[in-house]
Amino acid sequence: MHELIDIHSDLELILEKHFSGLHSGGGRSSNRGGQTAANQALHDLDIRGYAAQRSEVLPRSKRGATVLSPYIRHNLLTLKQVWQEVEAAPFKDREKFQDELLWQEYARHLYARIGTEFFENLRFEQVWDAAGDGWNRDMNCIDEVVSELEQDGWLVNQTRMWLASHWTVRNGRGWLHGQERMYRELIDGSRAANLLGWQWTVGSGGKPYGFARWQVEKRAPGLCLKCPLTKACPIQEFPEDKALVQLGSRPRLDSDPDLARTTGPVSVIQKAKPDAVLLTIDSMGDADPALAANPELPVVFVFNRDALAKLQLSSKRMYFYLETLQDLASRRNVSVYLGSPYEYAKEHRVAVTYAPVPSFAKFEDLAEVHPYPWLKKPHAMSVRSFSSWRSKIKS
Repeated sequence: MHELIDIHSDLELILEKHFSGLHSGGGRSSNRGGQTAANQALHDLDIRGYAAQRSEVLPRSKRGATVLSPYIRHNLLTLKQVWQEVEAAPFKDREKFQDELLWQEYARHLYARIGTEFFENLRFEQVWDAAGDGWNRDMNCIDEVVSELEQDGWLVNQTRMWLASHWTVRNGRGWLHGQERMYRELIDGSRAANLLGWQWTVGSGGKPYGFARWQVEKRAPGLCLKCPLTKACPIQEFPEDKALVQLGSRPRLDSDPDLARTTGPVSVIQKAKPDAVLLTIDSMGDADPALAANPELPVVFVFNRDALAKLQLSSKRMYFYLETLQDLASRRNVSVYLGSPYEYAKEHRVAVTYAPVPSFAKFEDLAEVHPYPWLKKPHAMSVRSFSSWRSKIKS
């Protein structure tokens, strides 16, 4: 049973009427969803100074981070589109910025290949499933960052690393639970990017990142002086280095036995004439390949009721999705439902863009499947590290 949602109505009323019990609250982010907002953000993009300022935390006015990640995550802006937008930027800033775009693509390639194995320690032993909260909010730095996460659903990469390292490396809590808590709040919440960030920060993907007072004083000057623990700082020194214990082999990290499955279709697969375009959470932009190829067809989006009940995403994320769909509905005929996107696809002839996530395999009998808009096509060689992956990608 699919429950129809009037996407043209007030979003607060929609959330109250249709999504009660299906989110964890948390208000609304100042970063708005939608293609219109994404286009404006891209228009305003200026990465001069990015290399020097991308890791700045406070004051916020000095941050060099672009806050494009929510639009990139949902392909409102594709990685290729953003890559091309900065081609004329100063070399040092362009090089660093495009390097970050490649990390996003690496995360997608890795998740597409290994799937749910990404939820386990990949290369080295690390505290994985130990219960407990790893964020001590008596510390000004942690409270400041967690508050921003909960209030706005977005963080600079530097503070994401602080939180991940503090949770597991410093406090010995299972990173699986920490990343889940962060994922719940982030409006750019991507399984691929979030899992990669946590695994590489806590040391299950390589040398762990050690969070200490030095980073806070460098990136957020003045924050420590206001902290009640400034004279008894629990992170005064870097955490003790521990020997990495390598795990057994994961063959799929070294080679891909099914590159076609990882990549998805390289051309349109049509089994029947579609009656509608079905958007997924991984591709919600106007340039979605299935959407762009079928300008005359109505558009459908189905919120996955069972997944929402389990994940309990923040209301910030729900608003971001609804804002995006409402914005699209100003240009296209859009119907929004609450139910099962997989059942809907079975019951209707739909055109869909392939998504490089494990859940895409749940779709059956799709009328039309379009290729995913990769920045770089996946290869079948090693993805054991970013450098090994990058050395094999084609320009």
